[in-house]
Amino acid sequence: MNRLLALAAVAAAGLVVRNQMKKSSSSGSGRMSSATESIEVDVPVSTAYNQWTQFETFPQFMSGVLEVRQLDDTHLHWRARIAGKEEQWDVEITQQIPDRLIAWRSTGGARNEGAVNFRSLSDNRTRIELRIDYEPRGPMEVLGDAFGAVSRRASGNLQRFKSFLEDRGSATGAWRGTVAGGQTQEGRPGDAPGDAPGDTQVETLRRNESAPTAL
Repeated sequence: MNRLLALAAVAAAGLVVRNQMKKSSSSGSGRMSSATESIEVDVPVSTAYNQWTQFETFPQFMSGVLEVRQLDDTHLHWRARIAGKEEQWDVEITQQIPDRLIAWRSTGGARNEGAVNFRSLSDNRTRIELRIDYEPRGPMEVLGDAFGAVSRRASGNLQRFKSFLEDRGSATGAWRGTVAGGQTQEGRPGDAPGDAPGDTQVETLRRNESAPTAL
């Protein structure tokens, strides 16, 4: 009986993968998938948010990410290994609210968009929710999508972010500007006690000197 159940499960999984691959090839992809993961981190919300603004540190805790290069306050260039293949794409920060939200969308290369939400649970505990909408490209990415590879990677990245930040106890830098309606407004001293930089520090801390460049 157990063997029959195992065979049935394998057959069902194979059917799901085949259907996903058919959809991808017949529609020229275009189909967006979603993954949402969350975690609670034992630091203040300003510390969690500030660290997430240090995009060039992402390779230190994000699996498969080789490089994130800050082009300006609202544009990034990503280089990562996905399904065994190196991919590059550009990203625009579409909305950014200190201690609450960072949202983005790709403007070239691998199609993706999403948001990171931050919510204070107490003075020293923060809930982070990461949502990613992405377009699987090619049979290997479609296969990974069918088996939840992106959700697992997102969950792992959040776990490593938690360890990275809790071990440090403070953010490596911060950017306290607001992005909305295509306008960027720099943060002011006192926006986030403990971690927030003043206007003269924003640019230096946004492009953290300790962050890796190309790997």
